[in-house]
Amino acid sequence: MSLELLLSVFVRAVVVALLLAANLSAELRAAEAALVFQSDFSLKDGAVSAMKGVAFGVSSALKQFDITHEIPPYNVWEAAFRLKQTAAYWPSNTVFVSVVDPGVGTERRSVVMRAKTGHLFVTPDNGTLTFVAETLGVAELREIDAPRQRLKGSEASYTFHGRDVFAYVGAKLATGKLKFEDVGPRLTNGVVAIPYTKAAAKDGALFGTIPVLDVQYGNVWSNIEKPLFDTLGAKIGDRFSFRVLKDGKLVHSGQAPYLATFGAVKAGEPLLFLNSLLEVSVALNMDSFAKKHGIGSGPDWSLEIRRIGK
Repeated sequence: MSLELLLSVFVRAVVVALLLAANLSAELRAAEAALVFQSDFSLKDGAVSAMKGVAFGVSSALKQFDITHEIPPYNVWEAAFRLKQTAAYWPSNTVFVSVVDPGVGTERRSVVMRAKTGHLFVTPDNGTLTFVAETLGVAELREIDAPRQRLKGSEASYTFHGRDVFAYVGAKLATGKLKFEDVGPRLTNGVVAIPYTKAAAKDGALFGTIPVLDVQYGNVWSNIEKPLFDTLGAKIGDRFSFRVLKDGKLVHSGQAPYLATFGAVKAGEPLLFLNSLLEVSVALNMDSFAKKHGIGSGPDWSLEIRRIGK
């Protein structure tokens, strides 16, 4: 065998080995990474399954999970909060795909945000990133180059970017088949954020927004975090007065003890407590506080609390 032929065979073997190594590396990355979905699609039809099918087509080794697909239709605010509620508890190499997209097909941006923690968020830039941008920090933001980074054959589809763009890009990022730097152009003007009132203290009282309800049980959550609550010097058993307002108008007022657990009061009685995110909340033991008193959530709903003693 000639030296030239030996060299040709060797080069081919090296190329094959490199390709196999690259594929193995992508599959190993896919086996370690997680792709986490959220949407307002519900599970009534095949939309969620279609997104997961696209991701499976990128890599059958990729682990896929869900936050929820029961976000109220078009409710970008709640989608933003559910990302905040869950993202920090996932490993830093997790890729989130959040699709609550009432502006699908319009000029709203499709983006990937890399948080300072390393998490990646693939989503329309319509306010969905409001809270994770604050809590996890924005390391870099890129606009998805949709003509290049989308499912092959989907070019004529304008109303299902969750399947055609977001799931596809998310899966490729999670498997390492797409580098973050190749997603599209870098953006420098920050994410679109939904305006809301941040928690504050004034004249011995604390004021905050009611971002969401604990939807299964009807507990009323606020954005008054533990460090701010601690400034009141409250101890378990102290009593509080509270007022719930919508657009500044009183909806409900009452009193409740500050307690650690629901079972510390009788069934149907109120309590004030710190929820799983260590934020001030009010509830009824084994009943729905929100339903009983007609309380909703969102940036137009607020909670005021004041310590009144034992």
